[in-house]
Amino acid sequence: MGNICIIPARGGSKRIPRKNIKEFLGKPIIAYSIQAALDSGLFDEVMVSTDDLEIADIAKKYGAKVPFMRSEKNSDDFATTFDLIEEVINSYKELAVEFDNFCCLYSCAPFVTSEVLLKAYNHLNDKRFDSVFPIIAYSFPIQRSLRVDQGKVSMILEDNLNIRSQDLEELFHDAGQFYWCNVNQVLNSKKILTHNTGGIEISELEAQDIDNETDWKLAELKFKLKNEI
Repeated sequence: MGNICIIPARGGSKRIPRKNIKEFLGKPIIAYSIQAALDSGLFDEVMVSTDDLEIADIAKKYGAKVPFMRSEKNSDDFATTFDLIEEVINSYKELAVEFDNFCCLYSCAPFVTSEVLLKAYNHLNDKRFDSVFPIIAYSFPIQRSLRVDQGKVSMILEDNLNIRSQDLEELFHDAGQFYWCNVNQVLNSKKILTHNTGGIEISELEAQDIDNETDWKLAELKFKLKNEI
């Protein structure tokens, strides 16, 4: 079988209570991820992995499937994304359903569009990567990072003090939105970031970490700006 979109959404969010179904500009934030996946036309199955019945009901309302509930083991604060993916893929195998590729699309990623999902999927296949995910360039060279020790500030890499910013290598970080992966390659290596992983660059306006209420408000402002609402 082809592709599955797995949207993780456990019920135990602590920093923002009920984060995965909190209203984001008029609808539950998870609805944006579900809609992007459905609109892409890339998936044979769009499913939500959750341990929460309310989240499951809302996910199904917006068009996702919840064929089984997440295990207690993978519903605590220590479960990794890989643990969850492995559980979902193996649970489908028990139902005699297998997939070639999966996309782990986070539930709080309202900036993800069907176009970005397609771009990453094509990159995965064209370059024969094990996995592909969106990345963002650091806005300031991290080679000039500072440390603070007992109130004193110093550079971590002093050799970079007098090097022009434009002469330093451009570096990136994970946008924290989704991972497109080849099922066999990732499950065999037991990690999503392998030695054969690619990235697609997106701008800071196309993503926002949402870990607290301030982040949430910033995300809504960015979303309005990006979509000219």
